[in-house]
Amino acid sequence: MCVSMYLRTTKRKNKDGSTVEYYQLAHNERHPDTGKPVAKIIHNFGRADQLDRQQLVRLCQSIARVCGLVVTDPLEQSSTSTGIGFGDDLKIKQTLALGCPMVIEALWEKFGLRKTLQDIEKSAGAKIPYERALMAMVANRLCEPESKLGVWDRWLSKVYLPSCAGLKLRHMYEAMDLLHAHAEEVEKTVFFQTADLFNLEVDLIFYDTTTASFSVDYEDDPGRLPNATVRKFGHSKEGFWAPQVVVALAVTREGIPVRSWVLPGNTADISTVQMVRSDLRGWNLGRAMFVADSGMNSEDNRAELARACGKYLLACRMANVADIKRDVLSKRGRYTVFKDNLQAKEVIVGDGERRKRYILCYNPKEAERQKKHREMIVSLLEEELQRHKDQSATAQWAIELLASRRFKRYLRVLKSGQVRIDRMAVREAAKYDGKWVIETNDDTISLEDAACGYKGLMVIERCFRSLKRTQIRMTPMYHWATRRIETHVKVCVLALLIERIAELQCGKPWHHIRRALEKLQITEFFNLNHRVLMRNELPADTRNILNLLKITPPNQVVRLEEQS
Repeated sequence: MCVSMYLRTTKRKNKDGSTVEYYQLAHNERHPDTGKPVAKIIHNFGRADQLDRQQLVRLCQSIARVCGLVVTDPLEQSSTSTGIGFGDDLKIKQTLALGCPMVIEALWEKFGLRKTLQDIEKSAGAKIPYERALMAMVANRLCEPESKLGVWDRWLSKVYLPSCAGLKLRHMYEAMDLLHAHAEEVEKTVFFQTADLFNLEVDLIFYDTTTASFSVDYEDDPGRLPNATVRKFGHSKEGFWAPQVVVALAVTREGIPVRSWVLPGNTADISTVQMVRSDLRGWNLGRAMFVADSGMNSEDNRAELARACGKYLLACRMANVADIKRDVLSKRGRYTVFKDNLQAKEVIVGDGERRKRYILCYNPKEAERQKKHREMIVSLLEEELQRHKDQSATAQWAIELLASRRFKRYLRVLKSGQVRIDRMAVREAAKYDGKWVIETNDDTISLEDAACGYKGLMVIERCFRSLKRTQIRMTPMYHWATRRIETHVKVCVLALLIERIAELQCGKPWHHIRRALEKLQITEFFNLNHRVLMRNELPADTRNILNLLKITPPNQVVRLEEQS
């Protein structure tokens, strides 16, 4: 019987599309009936991405020693057969970031973005890899946000993205124009593929707006700049008056972006709702509900929302609305307990056309946190009052406290002009600990969905924070053409999509994920004869993130080539 022993490689495809590779020691045996060779597994080494390369090298050397052979490792320090190793002639050329770009590229492909954009390239007859340019711009927003010039001139030279090596600056702008022409198609295809891949709930879609300001002195004038029409003066969400655009965003309850819009900076929130609802109607989503904070909750706005959108879910100002203080907060009855420290009960106020449906929500954990915070503030005020002999409201220290948003609500000025702690205000604030009130005109939405709706609002606000300030940093924008401004926002929203999926899969915020991935780097070694690209050893937290994302790390030797 002829025996042939060899190292066998097998691959298994997971449900999410990822591939896992395994190493096995096998030999061939002839089947007693058919006479055909059949592989028989002698030993399973396990997953290729989890094996220690040096252990395999030592096994090879052990077998070679028994057989009287010499096996050399081209990466071993004392190697003489190839002339490369960690000797005096080997130099380090550069170290590049590998972890973040690799993960973003893998998720980009998993969501179908690569295929969708390449199909658009093909239909447009493009010969340039615009899909790679868009991927580079999206990855940059999640790693180290730069301008398009910065991506091409500085950032790409610091990361390992060999598929983007030939890109030029003009390719970045041309890719943006291609995305602008096919934005709705890309958003729709990618969202539903993502929803299907990760089994996302799309029965409720939450919508809100924010603003993005520009450091310019004048708003867009089509007569002066024909391609610039959206930068208009308006009140930004930060409270100042400046040329700006309005960015509208629809997300799922998990915070996964559905679609985005860029509107003129003087557009009122209410006027956008009908357009957004019309744009999403053909997407066959379960329910598009307008969710907004208390700043939108007025009688005129509610009437307009009911006409334009149909259904809304609005936060209420508890302390400033008499009906809520009298009829909602004082309503007796048990809360229904849901998950995540969430409790809620329904309160109906009025009859007929005056009927209003409120949801009173309560979070015991948040109530305890707010109580401790208030006790700390009061304690600080007591210490401050004891420290000063002059307790008149005109004293400098008193003026500063009375002007502070943090302290003034718990202070009052007596008729004598003395500053005192307002104990009644302290007791009144305690009534609102851990509570919030939601108003809705949708009688079909369940108590739990309505209660979770406010959490959905917090999720979309967190998305806006990531877009504008913390992670992706949508501003400052350096574009003036309307199509480029709109596409810049689309690129940032694609980055938000990848960020939110990674956060949901890992159960960690993106800045924690990024910190772990930044530890994975690739170093280029070279001498006169060879060039070697090697990654560093995987730290435990980096390996954990890759496992959670179901992404296989590259081999330790990424590339080994001879210099010509």
